[in-house]
Amino acid sequence: MTKILEPRIIESTAGEIAAELERLGVAPDQPVTVTIQPDHWLADVRRQSRPRVISAGWSDEDIDQIIDEERKAVQSGLK
Repeated sequence: MTKILEPRIIESTAGEIAAELERLGVAPDQPVTVTIQPDHWLADVRRQSRPRVISAGWSDEDIDQIIDEERKAVQSGLK
């Protein structure tokens, strides 16, 4: 099994998480923490913030790009 030395973020579905952990070499008895996000969370945030984003002259694509850049920055910091 692969030894995990630092925290890692894995995005997966509930049905695929066990297979993903196995693929990464996580031992079945190794402690893990799973965060379950509500399905509506991101949609609610977008709906509430969209008027402010539009008034600032930004598009959904602009926000998606910023999210992707920040996600990559966080993940690279965990490696």
